[in-house]
Amino acid sequence: MAEENKSQQKTSVPPEAQDKLQSGKEHARRAAEDLKSAAGAFAEEYRGKAEQAWGEARGKAEQAWGGARDRVRTFQEDAEQYVRENPTKAIFSALGIGFVLGLIFRR
Repeated sequence: MAEENKSQQKTSVPPEAQDKLQSGKEHARRAAEDLKSAAGAFAEEYRGKAEQAWGEARGKAEQAWGGARDRVRTFQEDAEQYVRENPTKAIFSALGIGFVLGLIFRR
């Protein structure tokens, strides 16, 4: 009998409380949707900023690589020209450097 009273009490919820419960559920659903859309917008904004920063860094790296490659090519061309103009000096310089390196590595 006590169980019947409890079950009857549980099912007899006033309509005002049901309306408030439904309103609370709707409010929570809207708040969750707003939070989801705000998080999506936030993520999209920072994704764009990250892509932009990556693009800038990549451009700078490519530019630095191109500049270094050009400097090395110029140095190589200058060295080849020097060797063609001064073959004796180049041979003796190479022998001297090799001799010094041999002494250093021997120890």
